Amino acid sequence: MQPVERTEVEGVDYGWVMQTTFVATILVGAPIVALLSTQVALETWGERVLFAVRVGAPVWFLTAVVVYVYAKRTDAGDVVDPDSETE
Repeated sequence: MQPVERTEVEGVDYGWVMQTTFVATILVGAPIVALLSTQVALETWGERVLFAVRVGAPVWFLTAVVVYVYAKRTDAGDVVDPDSETE
């Protein structure tokens, strides 16, 4: 059996940031877009799609920035090597 390779992440773990952004955008962003859509008349599918893109893109971007800043200020998403000796 071959050993699993490990990586040492220095700084921000961008994989963690991307995964967390994806989940947070779905959990927080989708309800925001749905609530905002109740205030606008969206009669055709084209209008609905354009609304979702116009509102969803900034929500995704802001979520990504918040998650990145959080990861930068804390050790969130840092890979911990279970084989390392810590005292």
